[in-house]
Amino acid sequence: MSLRYTKTAMLLHWLMALAIVSGWVMGNYMVDLKFSPDKLQLYSWHKWIGFTVFLLALARLIWRWTHKPPAPLNGQPKWQLHAASVTHALFYVLFFAVPVSGWVFSSSTGFPLVYLGLIPIPDLIGKSPELKDTLKAVHWYLSTGLAALVVLHIAAAVKHLLVNGDGTFARMLPWGRPDAD
Repeated sequence: MSLRYTKTAMLLHWLMALAIVSGWVMGNYMVDLKFSPDKLQLYSWHKWIGFTVFLLALARLIWRWTHKPPAPLNGQPKWQLHAASVTHALFYVLFFAVPVSGWVFSSSTGFPLVYLGLIPIPDLIGKSPELKDTLKAVHWYLSTGLAALVVLHIAAAVKHLLVNGDGTFARMLPWGRPDAD
């Protein structure tokens, strides 16, 4: 059995990483802008990124169900294995919760999601000015939680690379030794 993730798992991982970081940065930038056509365009792009994260998360979950990931490398402390397992479970919850919360928030504002400007996506709820602020806060808290988890994940990866030097980091890179250990 390979010690590395499959090329498909790597592709999904890095596409989601790019989309999540881009969506988070854009989301934090756009909220304080004055109302303008540029702000509306950023909101559209942010929604497209969020929906893409949702679709990639579906693909990633299906891939994970049908393709067993490589076993942990030997010598990992049990607490780290447990922490990694909990972190990955939280990632999957947030991979869906953040985009869906944004989708529900968008629905409540009455501004529909038209994916890539071409495909109308049905609203999850009707326009609801009374729920809008609450749903916005839920989306913000969930996305902030996802951002914190991403930072923790990056810190763990850097620890494995620079402190442990155990090959864990290389398992998700598409280049390098085929079976880093």
